[in-house]
Amino acid sequence: MPRITEEQVEAVRALVAAIPPGRVSTYGDIAEAVGLSSARIVGWVMRTDSSDLPWHRVVPASGRPAAHLATRQLERLRAEAVLATDGRIPLREYRHIF
Repeated sequence: MPRITEEQVEAVRALVAAIPPGRVSTYGDIAEAVGLSSARIVGWVMRTDSSDLPWHRVVPASGRPAAHLATRQLERLRAEAVLATDGRIPLREYRHIF
């Protein structure tokens, strides 16, 4: 488990909750906004404490969802009018800036 405070976990959760429908953010964007040393820490928070959050709005910097989540994530994003091209979200078009 990475070294992360409860305040940092709550800050990650708050930022994910603040991503509006039709927009996405990257793990790195969230890590930077919270002041975390690594985007992997955001990934850890998302794996362990995000069932009540719009997790589908958080994508890797490549814009390509993880293979095990891709179908479900892209379907949810499509329902919010976020359209992928060849399985990749065009971040220039859909990226949310905190």
